[in-house]
Amino acid sequence: MFGLFRKNKLVKIRSLNETTKHGVAATSLKELLKKGSKLLQVPLVGSHICLYEDGTELSEDYFRSLPDNAELVLLAMGERWSGFVCDISRLLDTDRNSDLLIDAAKGLLSDERSPKRRKLLGELLLHLKDSSETENREDDEDWFQGIDVRFKTKSAYMKYNCESRIRGYMKEVDSYAQTIQKPKLKAEYKKTAESLVMQLKSDKYNGCYFNRTEKELNRLCTKDGWFSCQGAFDQDECISLHSINPYGNRESRILFSTWNLDHRNLCPRIEKKRTVIPALVEALQNRKSSNINLDYFYKLLFTRENLKLVHIVCHKKSAHDLLCDKRNVYKWGKRKGL
Repeated sequence: MFGLFRKNKLVKIRSLNETTKHGVAATSLKELLKKGSKLLQVPLVGSHICLYEDGTELSEDYFRSLPDNAELVLLAMGERWSGFVCDISRLLDTDRNSDLLIDAAKGLLSDERSPKRRKLLGELLLHLKDSSETENREDDEDWFQGIDVRFKTKSAYMKYNCESRIRGYMKEVDSYAQTIQKPKLKAEYKKTAESLVMQLKSDKYNGCYFNRTEKELNRLCTKDGWFSCQGAFDQDECISLHSINPYGNRESRILFSTWNLDHRNLCPRIEKKRTVIPALVEALQNRKSSNINLDYFYKLLFTRENLKLVHIVCHKKSAHDLLCDKRNVYKWGKRKGL
């Protein structure tokens, strides 16, 4: 009797596979199921309705307690909804609908005034506009803007990018010679530096680290070009889970230049400017360059054994306050007073 006078409750309802929400008025869950099934073309038999927010399935009593404009999801028999995290999962799998998502994000961004929401939408657009599957210049001309025409592929440029960083480290080694006052010591240091250059040339300046076409053991990225931050020099991993794919778009390529190849050692961690180079000079005080364990210093300065890729936030510029391993400085024997 009293059910005849129940007030219509207005809700917003959608199906599992659509994001468009429809306003529907109903006095009961049964009526809402009938209207929703017809509107969204979902079979009525076995259908059920859940809260969009957390996936709670509605009963008649629960329906009556809902506030107006509650967001609901109509599900067919066998379908499940775990809450809005389902939409997040769908968003992460953007291969099929990336163009639609890009258009939708652009539309939202054009009307958005909140700085925080604009930032989030902007970052979403950055990751959606991914062309990492392309490799050649003619297939992604935007990615190559500002890059010398001699680079025909993304991998070739990224290889050069890594080589340039390693060359920069070698320049630091060379320039340190100017701080050495003793002529004999400076001469031995320069000989050592020349040997390091020869080794670098042989290894092609380890440009393979940024080249996604290299074998997995030789590169720091996935085959698709994704790099993950390896954490600060005093951490085993990145607690913020930073990642980037400079192969994806031009902006990501530019942002990747702010990531650092930070010096560390497996245990303990070692920094080049304050520890490695001075230790090399000290080792040459009373020995010739031919006595130096060149391979040890080469690995500390230029290889992934003592280099870790880190997001700029994880790059700590404070002194590491750790020493080289005295046992590995020379090719043989022990060094007195070292």
